[in-house]
Amino acid sequence: MAQSSVLRGIATLTFYAADHAAAKKWYSEFFGVAPYFDMPGYFEFRLGDYQHELGVIDLKYAPPARLADTGGAITYWHVDAIKVTFDQLIALGAIEFEPITERGQEGSGFATAAVTDPFGNIIGIMTNPHYLQILQQKNSL
Repeated sequence: MAQSSVLRGIATLTFYAADHAAAKKWYSEFFGVAPYFDMPGYFEFRLGDYQHELGVIDLKYAPPARLADTGGAITYWHVDAIKVTFDQLIALGAIEFEPITERGQEGSGFATAAVTDPFGNIIGIMTNPHYLQILQQKNSL
């Protein structure tokens, strides 16, 4: 398959948190692992099938133009069980931003939801049959 875009995949998704220590604890609990990279002002996890990077920067290093409230694009991470993951995020103190919503034709398997973490970042989650199809193709090579 030919490359169809200059955007090749997520390299690093960056969040900000005013309480950096609390954010490290919260994300470590949600992911079930400690950050693989950890230094004052920044820590980072590698996640998922392609080891995408999620970094959290101390809010004091944010660009001046960053919005004070939640904002920006929502990145949706594929999950196998959207309700279980959504409920886990809520139980950890996240707030519903977008309820679980079926997308596409009924029964298509596409569904999205999003929460705002305790630090003001939006986490999108999604069941996505296309993601699984691509993963299966990559793994069969």
